[in-house]
Amino acid sequence: MSRILVALDVPSRDEALSLALSLRDEVGGFKVGLELLMGEGPEIITEISRLGIPIFADAKLHDIPNTVFHAIRRLGERGARWVTVHATGGVEMMRAAIDGLRQGSSGTAGVLAVTVLTSITDEDLKSQAIDRRVSAQVAHLATMAARCGVEGVVCAAPEARSVKALDLGLAIVTPGIRPAGAANHDQARVATPAMAIDAGADLIVVGRPITRAADPVAAARAINGEIEARLSAT
Repeated sequence: MSRILVALDVPSRDEALSLALSLRDEVGGFKVGLELLMGEGPEIITEISRLGIPIFADAKLHDIPNTVFHAIRRLGERGARWVTVHATGGVEMMRAAIDGLRQGSSGTAGVLAVTVLTSITDEDLKSQAIDRRVSAQVAHLATMAARCGVEGVVCAAPEARSVKALDLGLAIVTPGIRPAGAANHDQARVATPAMAIDAGADLIVVGRPITRAADPVAAARAINGEIEARLSAT
């Protein structure tokens, strides 16, 4: 199976479904983020999941445990395979998320804990009175999330290697993927697909390099080829 999760960061149902239909045989799943969730509502998860490919609902929930429990349960009912919560929400919130998603999906979905966003730098953490560097903060949050029982964590490629080395038994999902020569856009900590796989990513999230390519299918195939070549070399 492809390790690519395509970020459907588009404004409309029609555009999302068109991309999903064209790419479903090339990728491992689709990410439905806040733009699409807020624009079309959670029903879009159900519609895309009917294509028979896993959906990563990137809701990034962060609220009191009871609120997260009920919100994530509804996303599980809609057919999400993974749902994100912010690890900074704390232990009780993550445990509530796991319970809610288990109920909503009948045990078929898993929680992914977001560690530090790919747009955040060491200086950003300092401005929030967090003394750790990004790498240390990611390791701290991943360890805490693993103790709660999440399925995986979301972290940038520069930190994926250290999380893998912790041997926490977590799936590692890595956003901020840019093929060589592509623009970083609003991401601060990026990597090529090969670099992310080398660092220990199990799944990579790719958005604009595929969805805004002149030929999205060809772009996805090229990234799959890069990943396969890297895995063969190792």
